[in-house]
Amino acid sequence: MPFGFASKLVGGFNAGVVNWAQMYDWHSETDRVPELLDRVERENDAEAWTELGHRLILEHDLVSLAGIAALPRLMRLASRSAEARHLAGEIMERTAGHHGGDELLADNAEVIAEFGALLDRHLQSRPADYLVTFRALLAVEEQYHWANVLGDFTDDFYPLDCPHCAVEVTIAIGDYGRYSASRDWNLGDVDRRDLRPARVEELSGAGRWMHEIAVRDGEDVLADGIAHLFGKAECPRCAGVFTIADEYEAANRPVLR
Repeated sequence: MPFGFASKLVGGFNAGVVNWAQMYDWHSETDRVPELLDRVERENDAEAWTELGHRLILEHDLVSLAGIAALPRLMRLASRSAEARHLAGEIMERTAGHHGGDELLADNAEVIAEFGALLDRHLQSRPADYLVTFRALLAVEEQYHWANVLGDFTDDFYPLDCPHCAVEVTIAIGDYGRYSASRDWNLGDVDRRDLRPARVEELSGAGRWMHEIAVRDGEDVLADGIAHLFGKAECPRCAGVFTIADEYEAANRPVLR
């Protein structure tokens, strides 16, 4: 894995150094999260997992400081618990935002990298939760933007502004077609232009890595969608051609802490 925490192993985690008295969750409490972690470690308690999610993640956007502190324990549970794997992945997808836990993340770089390796092995088993796992791996590799927006390419839309004339363009990549268009709220997508998928040799960086993982695992729909997402589109208004991923990422990339 060429990106992110996998290339920055700066030290392990010692659970004893976490001062839970300072680790507030979204209910402004400090003692409930460690209690819940103890509970899910002992038994696969559905109610405890649900409460943990509510305390660690706010409205699917922000992660609490307690969520950052809980990562090592969740990641070590991930090899035997899908709930732990999914919750740790959701937390990682939100670590680009403000949470006050930068030092905790740095201290936990080794266990995060190990989690990334676990996710990669899980992907190779072609699991039912492939996309969820793929997005979690993107977050571990610090590809936060794509971790949060990548879909399964059955019904995906990527609205953006044409870099040449600034008109809004709808990019569609799904079962219904792969095209750029102008959106008319009465007529739907009009003046459609076929997308130009990137050839394998044209892919680089994150796009190439994402595509290689999908191809390796036999995820043909995902691989084809990525090739289109990192390919080119033609503006319906001015006929200018641009790289979809570059424009979409520039407009929607999260502001890193």
